[in-house]
Amino acid sequence: MLISYLKTALRSLIRHRFFSAINVFGLAVAMSICMALIMLVGDQLSYDRYNTRANRIYRVKTIDVDSNGEVQWENQWNAQVCMPLGPELEANYTGIEKSARLLSGFGNGWLELENHNVNIPLSGFFADPVVLEFFEYELQYGDPKTALVEPYSVVITRKAADRLFREDNPLGRTIKVGNKGIYTVTGVLKETKNKSHIVFEALGSMSSVRSLEASGVMRSNLDNWTLYWSSWTYLLAGEGKSQEEIQEQLDIAYDKHIASITNPGLYKMKFALQPLLDITPGEIMNNSIGPQLPWIFVYFLSGLTAVILLTSCFNFTNLSIARSLTRAREIGVRKVSGAARQQIFAQFMTEAIVVAFVALAAALVLLEFLKPMILQLSLARWFKWGMYNGVTVYLLFAAFTLVVGLLAGFFPAVVMAKFQPVQVLKSLTNLKLFSRMGLRKALMVSQLAISIFFIMTVIVIYKQLNLFTHQDHGFNMKNNIVLKLNKTDHAPLKIELQKYANIISVAAASHVPAAGSSHGAAIMREHGEPSSIDAGYFHVDEDYAANMQLHMRAGQFFTVSQGESGKNLAVINEAASKKLRFERPADAVGETFEFLNDSTTKTIIGVVADYNHRDLTQAIAPLVLLYDTSEFRVLQISFAGNFIDAARSIDKAWATVNPGLISDYKAVESEINQFYEIVFGDLVKVIASVSVLAILISCLGLLGMATYATETRVKEISIRKVLGSTRTAIVLLLSKGFARLLAFAVAIGMPLAWLFNSFWLDQIAYRATIGIGTIVLSISCVFVFGLLTVGSQTLRASGANPVDHLKSE
Repeated sequence: MLISYLKTALRSLIRHRFFSAINVFGLAVAMSICMALIMLVGDQLSYDRYNTRANRIYRVKTIDVDSNGEVQWENQWNAQVCMPLGPELEANYTGIEKSARLLSGFGNGWLELENHNVNIPLSGFFADPVVLEFFEYELQYGDPKTALVEPYSVVITRKAADRLFREDNPLGRTIKVGNKGIYTVTGVLKETKNKSHIVFEALGSMSSVRSLEASGVMRSNLDNWTLYWSSWTYLLAGEGKSQEEIQEQLDIAYDKHIASITNPGLYKMKFALQPLLDITPGEIMNNSIGPQLPWIFVYFLSGLTAVILLTSCFNFTNLSIARSLTRAREIGVRKVSGAARQQIFAQFMTEAIVVAFVALAAALVLLEFLKPMILQLSLARWFKWGMYNGVTVYLLFAAFTLVVGLLAGFFPAVVMAKFQPVQVLKSLTNLKLFSRMGLRKALMVSQLAISIFFIMTVIVIYKQLNLFTHQDHGFNMKNNIVLKLNKTDHAPLKIELQKYANIISVAAASHVPAAGSSHGAAIMREHGEPSSIDAGYFHVDEDYAANMQLHMRAGQFFTVSQGESGKNLAVINEAASKKLRFERPADAVGETFEFLNDSTTKTIIGVVADYNHRDLTQAIAPLVLLYDTSEFRVLQISFAGNFIDAARSIDKAWATVNPGLISDYKAVESEINQFYEIVFGDLVKVIASVSVLAILISCLGLLGMATYATETRVKEISIRKVLGSTRTAIVLLLSKGFARLLAFAVAIGMPLAWLFNSFWLDQIAYRATIGIGTIVLSISCVFVFGLLTVGSQTLRASGANPVDHLKSE
């Protein structure tokens, strides 16, 4: 019986090639996107699954609390924690077998290798000796038990070893890591397919940190209970120990070491656990140790995919019902011959499943083209996304295809199984199936409304991206270059750059404003106030205001003569002045405030006009500018003339100060806009692609419906032509029903699109507007594509020769 169903299904597909091609193409496109998402999520779900003890490993996370222990910002969890916590729990509390810590600060932009400077970046962490065993990292060379025991030892990845050294086994070789010292290679990690959420190229021994702290190269981390933004701690729970039991011990540690702190100038935080397997995909967290896929992205992509899939299933259902009239005689004959309703149902369900599996074959081909496009997205490179390609995922594809076939074919199968033989065989030409039923129209209107929704959304996102990239941030972005110092002393490089005529000004800073990253601090006007003020802060030098073309509202900017004394001075913006309760900017000059990050008192020497030091999704907030030469990471170089000539000057100055090293620079405007391009640029690409697919599938559905409508009305058209109707009148007659559907779709889709886009735009400080132009353009796109699709069939039908269709009457 099944063989018979399959043969009949294949014959039907071949006989009705046009409708079959539309269904197969629509389903294939939707399924390829769904499968890409399955592979993407499958890749993320493979992280850390290789670890045999993954279900007992937890990462400790923190959240800020006030002096009363109350959480200050809900859902603002931090992946980092103070360093003494792990050893404290392991030594004094039961139920925790091991703890493992990682500390940021190891690695930099360039290394000194074999007494030669090379531009090979090395990123990594300081790590406890137990880390290798804890995360089950395999070594190709070296002993995992001793590799990270001795001070100034380092374990590197296989890829890093290949870049740094020419021999296969580099054990015993040394590298100088910036100002962190000379490290001996004691291990090389084996290259495997295991994926970890911790991304690094090197692990330096934690025992090195004690001497680095003693020498002042690193600030005190190892014994500091209030410094929790530099390190990560993982716990291995004992067999049978629950998360709740471990949490109780975290609460005890909090009460003992944190709650008792009375100094309002020190940060306080509570601890919680995050299971290792919940890290990626997982919740969005501050200072995650590596790139991860937040669940919100999974939900977003799943929503887009579901819409495309539903649109394709609508097409299948709609066209199958429309085609049912042409198959009514076949169904009637089969029922007269003894076929039961369930057999007719099984036949059409089989056809739907066959179509789905044919679409799967086409989707697998499309997927090969889709994968590189997805992996080239900025977000994919940023988060280091991959596409899982195991046997399990293909089994999921097969199951997914079966479900799609069942969903798409169920309703048409039910409808066609109900046909009555007497009705369909007695007068087939008079059968008006669903002539009064709005199901097909509702499905088509839904498809078109979805298309309008996506078209309007992509236009709005594009307008928002355009606003971001052209909005005045309130400081000089033009003719300005950012140069990464990479541990280079800024002073001699500034002097060298200022020798060139096309270099106007050079300023040192900790980072570039509005480029997606910033430092945060808590400040208060007077010691012991009940609440603090959140502020961003930058470390800048005396030339920063001139370079950025900032405007002083009161006081003065930093000067060269201030030197080290400048560390206790600050320039604030107008927003900070207001938050600190000064009536006028001039009133703030000479006053002090407490900088809670290090419990120091800063004297305000000037107030600058507000500018967008954060990205434009956020409103202007309090800002503190500080002076500390040890924190400078970049130079901002304002130039005259063109970028190429300025770049040549920079290269020459850099070569003088750092012979043998290559300079790393780009335009400040490009650095700032990169953040917007990564987030909103990719959204434009993704949603534009979905919009094209949605309207393409909708147009295919319209094409099928228009073809069906003209075929069933061909005799009516011929009679009208004989009676004198013009071709234009016939085209209008056939098109007005579809124009009405388009109007209904606009009436439904446009308000939904407006509400949705207004909602997310309201969350952005500097937002684009949804004007009449956006609405007209969205509607025009749908009407143009829709009328072209329908018009092609109505024109063909209106041009038919009446003799060919009436000669048998």
